[in-house]
Amino acid sequence: MTILDQFSLDGKVIVLTGAAGLYGRGLAATLAEAGPALVIASRSLPRLQQVADEETARGFVVVAEPLDQGDEASVLALRDRVLERFGRVDGLVNNSVLRPMRSPDAPAAAWEESMRVNATGVFLMTRAFGEVMCSQQSGSVVNISSIQGMVGPSLELYAGTDMGTPPPDYFFHKAGMLNLTRFYASLFGRHGVRVNTVSPGGFFNHQPEPFLSRYCEHTMLGRMADSSDLGGAVVFLLSDASRYITAANLAVDGGYTAK
Repeated sequence: MTILDQFSLDGKVIVLTGAAGLYGRGLAATLAEAGPALVIASRSLPRLQQVADEETARGFVVVAEPLDQGDEASVLALRDRVLERFGRVDGLVNNSVLRPMRSPDAPAAAWEESMRVNATGVFLMTRAFGEVMCSQQSGSVVNISSIQGMVGPSLELYAGTDMGTPPPDYFFHKAGMLNLTRFYASLFGRHGVRVNTVSPGGFFNHQPEPFLSRYCEHTMLGRMADSSDLGGAVVFLLSDASRYITAANLAVDGGYTAK
């Protein structure tokens, strides 16, 4: 097997949550190109089906499935449908995120809804699909965290814009994801299953110019991420090229957290 062969996902079955959003659409395209049977899952099934149709038209095997990852019955039903169709699971990318909390003074109900999907949901997905991979004695889980799980907010970035103060729930569950990764890396490791985290920096999404200029100055590469920057890291961690890497956090942030 050549080094390029080790990066291939050909013949694998990969599950990606949240494939229609800001990060997820680019991830779906990149993962599909790496060659697996790709199952994309989300609550937004019409948008998700559009993604699946577009990738299928490019010649890839991409299947859209409904999922409410905060509901255990929905998670287990997804697992069962994947196994019924493909017979195995080789990788899980926990990318889905819900953003009900828009500011620090949002009602507690918004915090609770965030935790249902972003904390409990990640736990449910990791346990359900991780157990399948453990039974196979191989597999890889990649959790999509954020630099906001690694550092506190730089509030000066938002001065003079209408972006407001970032809500605390996102920092809470993205930071928790880092240690959940370490927990499951330890638990699953003896069964040949690896668990890692990718923490992207800010994605360009037509933010106000004052924010853009300050943010870009804070990175070492002088720019925000775009939709093509995340996929390579995820493919690497799903592939055999990273077979001795587990419990790691790979910051894909242009050097933001190193300054």
